[in-house]
Amino acid sequence: MKRIILWAIKLYINLGKFRTVRRCRFYPSCSVYAHQAIEHFGVLKGLCMGLWRIMRCNPFSKGGYDPVLGKKP
Repeated sequence: MKRIILWAIKLYINLGKFRTVRRCRFYPSCSVYAHQAIEHFGVLKGLCMGLWRIMRCNPFSKGGYDPVLGKKP
């Protein structure tokens, strides 16, 4: 299950390279963040962290640098 989810996120990241406008307000992007979170914390917690990050990525958010590994397990 973990490999399938990571593959799908990686596919999305690679397809996103064809976009000309950067849409994510954070660094690393939300998809890269979710990929790293799933690799580091596992599927359940990683998906929750990724979804929380996507919810925070909106026009009212300041954004900025927000690494996965800065979070405590």
